Amino acid sequence: MDCQKYDDWNWQNLSKTKYDLTLQQFFQNILSWALKIVLILLLVSTLGIDITAFAAIIAAAGLALQGSLSNFAGGVLIMVFKTYKIGDLVEAQGVIGEVSEIDIFNSRLVSSDNNKIIVPNGAMANGNIINYTAEGKIRVDLEVGVFYDSDIKKAKEVLLKVLTDNSKVLKIPAPFVGVSQLADSSVQFVVRPYCKPADYWGVYFSNHENVKIALNQAEIEIPFPFTVLINK
Repeated sequence: MDCQKYDDWNWQNLSKTKYDLTLQQFFQNILSWALKIVLILLLVSTLGIDITAFAAIIAAAGLALQGSLSNFAGGVLIMVFKTYKIGDLVEAQGVIGEVSEIDIFNSRLVSSDNNKIIVPNGAMANGNIINYTAEGKIRVDLEVGVFYDSDIKKAKEVLLKVLTDNSKVLKIPAPFVGVSQLADSSVQFVVRPYCKPADYWGVYFSNHENVKIALNQAEIEIPFPFTVLINK
């Protein structure tokens, strides 16, 4: 059987049987590295170099590459425990991004500003990870202030209507609006809708805009920072 045809058939059938894309990609990386090592050994043997001595050199090099081995082990742990998969929105090692690839040594994330972030698997497996996608929903936290002389009940109704009118805001869990603080010059509301992780930024930005429009239409003013000047 032609090797290329066999390779195509193999991975096409993996997809057809709906294997997890993350596992498929990870095993492809392992297979790729394994084939490269076998090819190197075959070339060394063809050149007449003692494979036993060459293997000793490889073992010595392995000791010097303990970090890479740790990253490989981290990748295996991520696969076994399903910490995250391709497409998940995660926060780890001080960065936030969508997982685009998990190879045998590193995980690749894409940030909201479309930057590629490469994080070693060892650090990912041994550090704290927040997986925003795992539960299928994420909360969007907003904060809005209104003047003290505003109708608080009306303001709350306006804010809730903005959330319920947004098609990307989930009905369950229900969005929440409540007074969080009586600040120096405003009454502060927390506005907490839930949405799918993929819709996070769309909900975040659209709700800020829609809240401002709705409060203006209801003639509820949003205070702005000001300084009181005292004449002496």
